[in-house]
Amino acid sequence: MSARNGTPTMQPDDPPNLDDPSLYINRDLSWLEFNRRVLEEAQDPSVPLLERLKFVAIFSSNLDEFFMVRVGGIQQKAQAGIPTGSGADQMSPRLQLDRVRQTVGELVAEQYRVLTAEILPALHERGIVLRGAADLTDDEQKYIRELFRREIFPVLTPLATDPAHPFPHLLNKSLNLAVSLRRPGDADPLYAVVQVPGVMQRFVPLPTPGTSSGPRPAGADNKTPQDASDGLPLPPPPLAFPAPATTSEPRHAFIPLEEVIRLHLSDLFPGMELGRSAAFRVTRDSEYELDDEVDDLLEEIEAHVKARRRGLPVRLEVESDAPADLVQFLTEGLRLNPADVYRVPGPLDLTGLFQVYGVPGYAELRDPPFVPCPVAAFAQSSAPWPAIRGRDILVFHPYESFSPVIDFIEAAATDERVLAIKQTLYRTSSDSPIVRALQRAADRGKQVTAVIELKARMDEERNILWARELEKSGVHVVFGFVGLKTHCKVALVVRRDEDNTIRRYVHLSTGNYNPQTARIYTDLGLFTCNPDFVEDTTALFNYLTGYAELPQWRKLLVAPSRLQTVMIEKIEREAANQRAGKPAQILVKVNGVLEPAVVKALYRASQAGVRIEIACRGICSLRPGLPGISETIRVISIVDRFLEHSRIFYFENAGNPEVYVGSADWMDRNLSRRVEVVFPIEQPELRQRVIDILRVTLADNVKARELLPDGSYRRVKPAPGEPPLRSQQRFLEMLSEAGNRPAPPPVERPAAPRPHAAKRAQRDRGGRRSY
Repeated sequence: MSARNGTPTMQPDDPPNLDDPSLYINRDLSWLEFNRRVLEEAQDPSVPLLERLKFVAIFSSNLDEFFMVRVGGIQQKAQAGIPTGSGADQMSPRLQLDRVRQTVGELVAEQYRVLTAEILPALHERGIVLRGAADLTDDEQKYIRELFRREIFPVLTPLATDPAHPFPHLLNKSLNLAVSLRRPGDADPLYAVVQVPGVMQRFVPLPTPGTSSGPRPAGADNKTPQDASDGLPLPPPPLAFPAPATTSEPRHAFIPLEEVIRLHLSDLFPGMELGRSAAFRVTRDSEYELDDEVDDLLEEIEAHVKARRRGLPVRLEVESDAPADLVQFLTEGLRLNPADVYRVPGPLDLTGLFQVYGVPGYAELRDPPFVPCPVAAFAQSSAPWPAIRGRDILVFHPYESFSPVIDFIEAAATDERVLAIKQTLYRTSSDSPIVRALQRAADRGKQVTAVIELKARMDEERNILWARELEKSGVHVVFGFVGLKTHCKVALVVRRDEDNTIRRYVHLSTGNYNPQTARIYTDLGLFTCNPDFVEDTTALFNYLTGYAELPQWRKLLVAPSRLQTVMIEKIEREAANQRAGKPAQILVKVNGVLEPAVVKALYRASQAGVRIEIACRGICSLRPGLPGISETIRVISIVDRFLEHSRIFYFENAGNPEVYVGSADWMDRNLSRRVEVVFPIEQPELRQRVIDILRVTLADNVKARELLPDGSYRRVKPAPGEPPLRSQQRFLEMLSEAGNRPAPPPVERPAAPRPHAAKRAQRDRGGRRSY
């Protein structure tokens, strides 16, 4: 087998060697291709203008995490001279670094081009303006001067660098100014650093006629909370800006905070002769490994989180016109390779654009608002229990409301018949109603257990705080396993029902118990009291919290115990059915495909002729369309308004389809280093609904990109005569149609009032403000 342009080509007599590295795409280069697809949404003129700006910010946030989590490890391997990578592609760390640097340089250049040449000019026409120092009017300069003296200057601390003042330690992702200066009459240059306060807004609002404004503390407003493993952060809530002007002046004008500081550097270095200055930003390695012999997991994670802020530098971003002496000063001070310096043609840290995205109004520049549909099965019930007893209930977020999930836990907290609640928490919101409900349940004397994953990347601090708060309330908090992340999404409620029977009610999901991300992530959840499901769920919690041998699972596929084995068996069964002339097909929706054993099984199934379609949002190491290897495999990726997060697995099974849903991707970490749960959808009408969701997703010809054998993607377009199908828009239409149909009659119709209805309606209305 030989390779040309990164795509392997079969020689006529070559036996298919599925271990050939050329059959696999490098995971980090594949991730960069995912971020390229995010950037394409910013480039797309059909996307509303402020949403394009949002995708620019998301691209930067994603790239920050990529350097923090992935690049440091590659750098260390390259410096150690390790000849081959650890992935199935076996790309050397040095070559990988070169490819990463080249690709990042190209992507960032295009990011700034589309921002400065397309998005900002268009926003300017609509009254939203980003100014530079040279663009300020006399009145704005006067305003900025007074503002600086009153609110910014007291916060700043200039940091000298000389033998008595070593190069300062700069926090991860902090924005700074490097300054060159001289003492009067002294020819020797001096260098200093001024940290741009992270406690203030990234962009300073300028007053419009009849208004005044100033920088607010950044706090939560400038943060970009996210599912680090998923890559699309939530925009912060709208900020307070100057009121719209009634004149032709811009309604919202901003200037970067570092520009305000740069205009007044003489105030920070009185009596000195100022030279050039340059904005810069440092990204630090934030990955860590835990010792298997940890004595106290909580303390160990806390120590690693603190150390993250002081990890080794992996990237230096500087303004493109930064003078060479300042760049050398920074490179030497940070002990970085010059190749790890990225010159940026515009303002640094574009994650701050979330602030501009949050300007109030401008509905025409945003995605149309929507309210999640109520879940019909719960609509006529005063409590979730009779509805779940009547039938399994499938929910599809964000198209359907997340309120039933919150109500499920809140009802359990207040219901006197509920005896116990057990729940896993991987990521949740900063003010989580679910966590508060667990606290109330414990206060009422119920047995409450929370399995909190402290190692949820970038959410460790929040989870540590929640763990301590829950323990104070009497919740039994468990941290899972040192060597495994507990990534499954499971809740179990034990209740003595009205007939005096103790029943267990279960919620299983593909997504986190996070009301914020539930508004913008596509996920599936299942409510059930099926005896096999509840027995497996009970055994799972006993495994997570105590000393228990792995049970003989009835329904659940659990990693790392048997999920990978069963998935490969089902893939191989499809291949055997295809060879036997029976119906065979595999349809999958996941966030990543990386595990070599699974990819090899898919290759073998394709060689047998099985048609395989995969919607994979992010990393994919599989090369589709290779002659003799993967000719029957098609892979697409969808990046759209909502982040595709659900995982669905369909196996034709000789005409008796099996459908599974769960928290696990086909990646090595999910299958061998995490506790994951994948569960079957067995009720025929629910199974068909999931199949319909899967087929609509795979039929997308508007927002889908198809993976090519060389690892690149091309946008899918409707074939001649084929109508356009944007899957997420179609789901919104389908749920709207369903919402206009009368709800099915409830299984039970209690006479009690509906205590959760008002809360549910209020939360659903709040969904209008999220994307």
